[in-house]
Amino acid sequence: MSSRPAPLIPPRLRALLVRVPLLVQAVRLVRRPLARDRNLLLTLTVVSLVIGLLAAEVSTEWFSPSLLILVTLVGGLQLRLRSLVKLLVAVAVALGYVATQLGPGSVGLGLLVTTGFTTVLAVLMARTRGKLGVQGLRGDAMLLELRDRLRSQGELPPLPKDWGGKVVLKQAGGSSFGGDFLVSLRDGDRVDIALVDVSGKGVDAGTRALLLSGTFGGLLGSVDDFLPACNAYLHRQRGDEGFVTAVHVRLDLATGDYTITSAGHPPVVKFDAGTGNWQVASAKGVVLGVVPDLHCEPDSGTLRKGDALLLYTDGLIEQPGRDIDAGLDRLLGEAERLLPSGFRDGARALVNAMASGHNDDCALVLIWRP
Repeated sequence: MSSRPAPLIPPRLRALLVRVPLLVQAVRLVRRPLARDRNLLLTLTVVSLVIGLLAAEVSTEWFSPSLLILVTLVGGLQLRLRSLVKLLVAVAVALGYVATQLGPGSVGLGLLVTTGFTTVLAVLMARTRGKLGVQGLRGDAMLLELRDRLRSQGELPPLPKDWGGKVVLKQAGGSSFGGDFLVSLRDGDRVDIALVDVSGKGVDAGTRALLLSGTFGGLLGSVDDFLPACNAYLHRQRGDEGFVTAVHVRLDLATGDYTITSAGHPPVVKFDAGTGNWQVASAKGVVLGVVPDLHCEPDSGTLRKGDALLLYTDGLIEQPGRDIDAGLDRLLGEAERLLPSGFRDGARALVNAMASGHNDDCALVLIWRP
């Protein structure tokens, strides 16, 4: 007895049936924020109308029309721009009802000015969040998370007990973001440290520094020629967004041998415990992203007991109207104050002393052998 063959489903229909659950799930994900926005709009609209009704019919002392300012502010923080416009219409209706029932004097000029200012502020916040595609205060939370990631990445890796390290970052204007950042990596006895300076200062340079810190952090330890790889990346980017300088130190913790490569960065200085002097490293190179092929002149040496390496950005030595060499001499003079109190305790004092009197991003890295 022959059985009937099962009907074949066309390939296009089969593909459509497979995608149906995915489409349904996508619609649900889209509807969730839309439903929250709609529910919040309905709630705030009802609250606005109730406040206007109670203020006009019961008492303006218990139900002051100024409460509508808080409603507008909440709408600016949480609603989409289109929903916010609908809420503002409800607020205007509530204020108009109070003025109609109790007279124009019940809604004073001060209340109207404050409400108007809050309205403009709410619209600006809603428009900015609309461009970012986030709801509520999620945009601020994202910035805080990026700041924390940048700070954690800027910490030195754990060093053996016979080594010491200190990082001090001071951003212009007390901002959490700046153009100076550090990327570091330890692989066994090898430590790679790169101090980078992006042109600009404060928040203006911070956004670019956030982008480059992730890129440079991925290149560090992954390629042998770190600075040429960074230069190739920047040279491929289009647009003129300013210059980037960097210095890279590769250190062997077992022997103390180090190699310094620099790309337009202020020179690294070494403290020689044998002579008690600071020596300026001879590593040189062109600013990153200017030429397609970066040629660096490295410098190498060995850190012995009591020696130290000092990396810094130009914010510590550059001052308006003064020569950079004079700033470097002043830095080395102030560095002598590190010796009585130790490198770890004196690093912050050195940055504060050199950064006083001008507003610029500053960074300092100290590596030493106790």
